[in-house]
Order: sequence, then C-alpha cells, then structure tokens
Amino acid sequence: MARGKQPAKAKAPRTTELTRTVEEFEAAFWPDDQPVDNAVVMTMGALHAGHAALIRAARRQVGRDGRVAVTVFVNPLQFGAGEDLDRYPRTLDADLEVAREAGADVVFAPTVEEMYPNGEPLVRLSAGPMGDGFEGASRPGHFDGMLTVVAKLLHITDPDFAFFGEKDAQQLAIVRRMVADLDFDVEIVGVPTVREEDGLALSSRNRFLSDTERGQALALSRALFAGRDAGAQGAKAVREAAAAVLDGADGVTPDYLALIDPDSFTEVPDDFTGEALLAVAAKVGPARLIDNVGVIVR
Repeated sequence: MARGKQPAKAKAPRTTELTRTVEEFEAAFWPDDQPVDNAVVMTMGALHAGHAALIRAARRQVGRDGRVAVTVFVNPLQFGAGEDLDRYPRTLDADLEVAREAGADVVFAPTVEEMYPNGEPLVRLSAGPMGDGFEGASRPGHFDGMLTVVAKLLHITDPDFAFFGEKDAQQLAIVRRMVADLDFDVEIVGVPTVREEDGLALSSRNRFLSDTERGQALALSRALFAGRDAGAQGAKAVREAAAAVLDGADGVTPDYLALIDPDSFTEVPDDFTGEALLAVAAKVGPARLIDNVGVIVR
C-alpha cells in the first residue's frame, strides 16, 4: 500500500424506511435541512424489475447523497366499475425488499383513509381531451383519478424529479402536460419499458396469466415490433404490419391498436412522418395488457 494511503471505508448498506402517514414520511424523507436532490417513483405496488429500473434511475439522478422515495398506493379513483381493484396484488413486504435493493430511502404506503381523509375528493383534476381516447375511452375517469393522486403525491413528496415508466405512455404524456400547464416545480423523467427476453413488457398484471396465456400475450409485442420495422414504408404500412400479427391471435381480444402523436396523444394520419408511438391494448385471459414502442415513420 502506498505511503499515506488508508483502506477505503466500506459504505454502509442502505436502509429503506416504511412510512404510513404523511407526518411519518416527512420526518423520514427530510431528516434535516441539508439541501439535496430528491426524487419520487410512484407505484401501485406489486413491484417488479420494471419498477426497480425506475428506482435505480432515480438513484442515479440524485446520486448517493440524494433522497429517493417510492410511493405504494392502490388508488381507488383510478378503477372503474367492474375493474380489478379488489384483486389488484398487494405485496408490501416484497415491495419493500425490491425498493431497498434498488436504492430507495423511504417507502410511503398510505391507507386510503390517509390519502382521502374526507372520503372521495369532491374536487378532482381533469385530464381534459388528452384523457378521452385510448385508455381513457376504455376506462372512463381513469386519468382524472390518476392525475388527482399524482398531484397529491407531488405535493406530499415535493421532489425535484419524478420518474414514470414509458410503458404507460398516455399516463406519462398527461402527467407531463399537467406539470407544464399547472406550473408544478418538478422534472418528469420517462424510463424505457423493461421487457422479458422474449419481448413481453413487464406488468404487475402478468402474474394473472397462465403459462398458455403468457405465450398468447407475446402477440402484443410481436405486433408492435412488426409495425416498428415497417416505419420506412409509412404510417399506413406500420398499422397494417402490426394488425397482421394481432388479428386472429389466439386468446387475444384487442381493444385498440393505434399510431399516435406522443405529445397530443391523438392518432396520426396516413401521410404523417416523424416520431410516433405505436400503442396496443388487449385482453388476454383475465388481464388487460398495454404496450407501446416508438416508431420513426418515413
């Protein structure tokens, strides 16, 4: 060892504190007045490798000395009649371990009563026209409920950065527009979709699929990749290539397949050129799955 050099001190393993109330969260997330960058990853729990990628991205953004919060809240305002609120997976102990391993400092897992102490809020945010189509058409009111809880969590966590997955493309677009239109002081960061080796996009709802249904669900990503590969032939060719894979796929009931302007979230015309999103939603077995890929349309 060179003269004067000392062995590097081992870094203490990161601990992740579970908080259930706003008061507990504030005490844990801001233990002192030292100014550091803060980031939040908002989830509904049932954390998987896709969520871990979001948390790791947040940790890289704020550095070792910054603070990363993960929220775990199954928001009833986002679920319509007949949707899977009651059977949505709730796995808090496992979620804590995923959050810890990925680098979170604090997990905020409030009850419904903590988030909505006066009952369901009478005043809510509206997604406006951006929330009317695609997921919004299939799930009326979903994006209004999503924006309401995202706004509340941004106020509670007060982050410099908020990380969202690009798989939920319409959600990401709407949150970005809310932040811009309503002057939220936060940077919204999108993180690429995490996929299995065979192309299936990771989703908390994948656990509802049988082995057979999981194989059938691969039609979604295959359709998207086929459409992406046809981008040089124009928008119409993109749609046709994707539809050729999706139409008639065993066990798959399509909801929509659309080539979308990623900023306005409206469908592009056949003469469109530029960057677009090819998005799909379909029912496979008991699960409704969504996915998308970016497409360069020539």
